[in-house]
Amino acid sequence: MATNIIARTGAEALIRDQLVNTIQQDVPKSSIVMQLATRLANMTSNQTKIPVLSMLPLAYWVNGDTGMKQTSKQEWKNVTMTAAELAVIVPIPEAVLADSSFDIMGEVQPRVREAMAAKVDGAIFFGNDKPTEWTTDILTQAAANKVVAPIDYAKLLGDGGMFAKVEEGGFGVDAVVGAMSTKAQLRGLLDTNGRPLFRSDMQGATNYALDGAPLYFPENGSFDATKALMIAGNFKKIVYSIRQDVTVKILDQGVIQDPSTKEIVYNLAQQDMIALRVVMRMGWALPNPSTRMNTDGSKVPFSYIAPGELQAGR
Repeated sequence: MATNIIARTGAEALIRDQLVNTIQQDVPKSSIVMQLATRLANMTSNQTKIPVLSMLPLAYWVNGDTGMKQTSKQEWKNVTMTAAELAVIVPIPEAVLADSSFDIMGEVQPRVREAMAAKVDGAIFFGNDKPTEWTTDILTQAAANKVVAPIDYAKLLGDGGMFAKVEEGGFGVDAVVGAMSTKAQLRGLLDTNGRPLFRSDMQGATNYALDGAPLYFPENGSFDATKALMIAGNFKKIVYSIRQDVTVKILDQGVIQDPSTKEIVYNLAQQDMIALRVVMRMGWALPNPSTRMNTDGSKVPFSYIAPGELQAGR
């Protein structure tokens, strides 16, 4: 006897697909530089001059009752901070917006901000895709303070290690930023008393600390482990200023060109599209004023551990 049933294949047209109404994604990540550095008042023009102490006065002993008193002086110099523009345009067909079950614009905007944060960090730390208006990146300025992997107690906290390089210039380390992959290298390291060097700091600003300095492991994709495994320094010495805060504009007219070929790739009005344009302008500097331990301002408040040949070649 034949057995007939209504199988799934025969009723597929009547079965509704379920759409989960929550997008599975992580929280957009912010800029670690802008989190740790010192923010100055907003720029009022494209360039800002920062007065920086460049020479300290000296004092002298006077010999005898009639000895001659010597003179001294104090000097300042200007460090120029120039704003650079960071921008992106995201074209979206209007039909896609209308048919979507989600607020596409609401989803795109925080991810664009995250991309901008990664660009800022990459340019300031490593010089990656650095705008020509900006000063030299932190790693280049700290080249004399480079320590070469592997990561161990001596390279981190020993004499001539990463912390010592910063302290030799009269600076204190207020934070350490590292590649996520360095966590595995830090686990198991012991201090001179046999205690774990990499341990949780429940009362600090982050989950982990190194010799009292909070440890940060950026998750915005900006940390270039081919150039540095860890960066330690006095991050408050970095200053930045906003010329134009993140500005969002929705465009429904105009054309979008390929930056390389100048060919028109989208005509918004003709193709029923809109475009999300996001722009920001900011500048940064490392003024590095003269101190009693850094009288000529030649020492830099940063050091880093560079990958060894094997790590760099991975």
